[in-house]
Amino acid sequence: MSRGMCPRVNSCGSVWILSALIFAVNVIDVDAYSCHEVRTAFQLRQVGPLHRVPETPGTDVDLLICKHQGPSCCTRKMEESYQFAVKRETLHNIHSYSYELEHLISGHSDAFQDMFQYLLSFSQGHLSSLLEGTYSSLSRQTLPHVNQLFSSLSLYLRGANVSVEAAVHQFYNNLFPLVYTRLINPGIEGSMTAGSEMGDCLRMIRQDVNPFGPHPAVMAQELAGALGAGRQLGLALEEGVEVMNATEHISLSKECMKGLVKMVYCSHCRGLTLIKPCVGYCLNVMRGCLASVSELDQPWRRYTSLLEQLTHAMAGHHSLELALLEVRGRVHKALLYAQLHGPLITATVDKVCGLTTVEPAGMQPTSPEVTTSTVTSSSPLPSAAPSQPLPEQWQRQLSHLMREFLMYLQRYKSFFAALPEMLCEGENVVDDSTCWSGDDVVESYSGRVVGNGLHAQRQNPEVKVRSVDPSLAEVKERLDRFNQETQERFPKLDQVDDWDELGSGKSEGSSTGCDDEDGCQASGDGEENISHTEAASERRPVGRQPGGDSPHENPSRPPSVKVRGGSPSASWARPWSLALLSAALCLQWTLF
Repeated sequence: MSRGMCPRVNSCGSVWILSALIFAVNVIDVDAYSCHEVRTAFQLRQVGPLHRVPETPGTDVDLLICKHQGPSCCTRKMEESYQFAVKRETLHNIHSYSYELEHLISGHSDAFQDMFQYLLSFSQGHLSSLLEGTYSSLSRQTLPHVNQLFSSLSLYLRGANVSVEAAVHQFYNNLFPLVYTRLINPGIEGSMTAGSEMGDCLRMIRQDVNPFGPHPAVMAQELAGALGAGRQLGLALEEGVEVMNATEHISLSKECMKGLVKMVYCSHCRGLTLIKPCVGYCLNVMRGCLASVSELDQPWRRYTSLLEQLTHAMAGHHSLELALLEVRGRVHKALLYAQLHGPLITATVDKVCGLTTVEPAGMQPTSPEVTTSTVTSSSPLPSAAPSQPLPEQWQRQLSHLMREFLMYLQRYKSFFAALPEMLCEGENVVDDSTCWSGDDVVESYSGRVVGNGLHAQRQNPEVKVRSVDPSLAEVKERLDRFNQETQERFPKLDQVDDWDELGSGKSEGSSTGCDDEDGCQASGDGEENISHTEAASERRPVGRQPGGDSPHENPSRPPSVKVRGGSPSASWARPWSLALLSAALCLQWTLF
């Protein structure tokens, strides 16, 4: 009987011992699996009040996002804190990349405007020196009209609703009474005041009498054509700044917030504070969150292409500098023309505005107030003052500035498509070994990696994208409209030849080895997708910490992204007159 009881006793003992061992292991595991590391991470990352983190894991926690079987160091209050924290961190990371692009555009916008204004100032001084040195009798009276002309040109370059042609013709209208009474008929200058009927009549009939020949019309045409590209470039840069400002205020949907919390913080609930998300998993989450942002990719690519074409149109043949520098020559030739055709002009004015008070002796043209070396129209213009830089140096300086801008701009063509990949690089994710998949620790992410854009998000397994962000849809529409208006205003813009010395980078359509697991498959909407490999190449901007001096590591933001092939060193050994402007531009880049 005892022999029959032994097996039962041994079996019961074994069950009891096994149960005791399991209980002991669970107790030891619960003690070992404390929430100390979670509390530390919670505090270091400034997620929320530390008292929300329990000392030990709970076994019956009602969670909405970080659900899993087993003990958890998370609570509902912690999930709320995680949502606020992950939103703050994600927006900060996005801003750290868009910040540099915004200041690239705004910095060069200021630099271009400074250069434009300096060129205007130089041209105005050049013209004033002609009037003071060669036409001294006109100098004082024409000064207000010269100031008005260049003030109008400055406003036009800054985007104001000003007509270059009207400004030029108004300048010559105001110049005609002075030329008529001081150069053509100097004996009558005392009998006519600025507001006299004779002066008003001369201004009104100037274009009909045509005392300056073809030079006013040619000057107006040259300035309108050359300054038009500069004006549009300035407007385009302002538009780019507005686009970047709008994207800094993007909103993250509730589905996106859940996906981000699950990716970044749900592993903490199990005490896994050091595990990093898988690359493919991160791409799905970020592409889902930034689906509306990625929709800006196509209009942005078109926009950057127009920026390049506008820059080539304005600087490729130095049309802006040459047109402004030619103002002095055009005015000089116009004045010579008026003096040489004095008798005919006087006869015409007498018929329309009444007889001249003092008739020129012998109806012979007065001697031009110029030296023999400058009478003919083919003679070279008087040289600029010794303190002024030479035109060739200005051309090189402006070309250097624009060439540098184009080299930087090429890196940002795919910015909006590459942004999710920039946020999923470096120390934020793990590409091999073990990584976090949102539900567990895995060797590799097994989900399908979707492409960029709204259409591709239909297959996104991590984030549901229900609609487009209205504010970003408005930005896209505005950018499309600006591109269309620019193209209509400059229909031959794409026919402008690029600078030969600029060099050519990799073609926009160059392909790189990539498969679906890298997130390179087409989104299905026919739009160009940027592969993970391409976005990590030369088109990737270098992330900067806002307010910092240089890229540096920070656990709360993406690491700096390296750009293959450093930009050539910029030599700022230029004329001393440009030192202040150049130093200001360099200082601006250093500070940002």
